Amino acid sequence: MSNRQLKLDLHPICRNGELIDKALQDILDQAEKKRAKEVEIVCGKGSGQLKKRVLRFLDKPENKERYHRLKKDSRNSGRIFVLFSH
Repeated sequence: MSNRQLKLDLHPICRNGELIDKALQDILDQAEKKRAKEVEIVCGKGSGQLKKRVLRFLDKPENKERYHRLKKDSRNSGRIFVLFSH
């Protein structure tokens, strides 16, 4: 993984909503600071609730303006890619 790509695995904190939001905020901050092209967020397959939470967070207007677009992995539903156009 290059310095233009970042990865966030939410498995260790998947039961703590406050930590999830903080981790997502931190990874967006880090991506902007490092001018990353892409952030991979691993939310796992499970019931899909964590993925829905991540998508809701990313869809908030103040977060949506920070990235270019989202890409869902067609082969692995437990991953979301956040793409930037710095």
